[in-house]
Amino acid sequence: MSTLICGSIAYDTIMVFHDRFKNHILPERLHILNVAFLAPEMRREFGGCAGNIAYNLQLLGGDPLIMATVGDDADPYLARLDALGLARTHVRRVPGSFTAQAFITTDLDDNQITAFHPGAMSFSHENAVADTQGVTLGIVAPDGRDGMQKHARDFAAAGIPFLFDPGQGLPMFSGDDLMEFLRLADYACFNDYEAQLLCDRTGRTLDQLAGEVSALIVTRGGEGSEIRVDGQCLQIPCVKAEAVVDPTGCGDAYRSGLLYGITAGWDWQKSGRLASLMGSIKIAQRGGQNHRPSRAEIGERYAAAFGETLC
Repeated sequence: MSTLICGSIAYDTIMVFHDRFKNHILPERLHILNVAFLAPEMRREFGGCAGNIAYNLQLLGGDPLIMATVGDDADPYLARLDALGLARTHVRRVPGSFTAQAFITTDLDDNQITAFHPGAMSFSHENAVADTQGVTLGIVAPDGRDGMQKHARDFAAAGIPFLFDPGQGLPMFSGDDLMEFLRLADYACFNDYEAQLLCDRTGRTLDQLAGEVSALIVTRGGEGSEIRVDGQCLQIPCVKAEAVVDPTGCGDAYRSGLLYGITAGWDWQKSGRLASLMGSIKIAQRGGQNHRPSRAEIGERYAAAFGETLC
């Protein structure tokens, strides 16, 4: 009963500028912008939506199967997957390319300037859902444009239910593209900004779009999330975090809770609560894959937050 996670594997290089961008960027000179920021702090994290979701789903005791493309520089990431016991049968190396990576510079006001290189991610369409075995649930997470469309169609053709989660890849698609995704998918998940863009591109309201899938989920950061299902809109509270350190990967952690709940056959209230808890656990640690709670610890925190057991 594997969950196939189609999405990106990426490196995140994060640098900290010990000043404020606004002190060095002159609005009246933007047409000849030429600035350099000294960043004495730097760290490299393992990231990418597929990697992050799989990491969190494994923490919960799920059976994630990653489908992604990586480049010639992927050895450290592949070694990490092996050490974690995450299968990489469907992680394809694309010779002559780099693994997707983001270069993020953050200032003292938590403003960020990011450059993203897709690299091998652009070849994700070379992977096929039909090459897998034992998959009962899937997710189409941010990836190469052609790959996202192909994998959605693959899931639908194979009769495998899947969650559509375009994330930062949503702007690549037209309104017609997005409607096709929703008609193929069983579930869909967006943050509040993406949900508004979805409505703008399709010319439909969230309530109308919810009619295309079994459940439509919208996350709203510290305000919690909402799940539209069976004509209702369930309100899922945000779980208070031990500390707010880094939001990177929180959405991926949230989605792992949804996937686990769907596989377990839970109702949407419980699945949403677990998703909310996973996001709160992640935000207390830097990077998308550095939190390490045991399954028992997750259960204890769930019981403390919601007054019910997590089976």
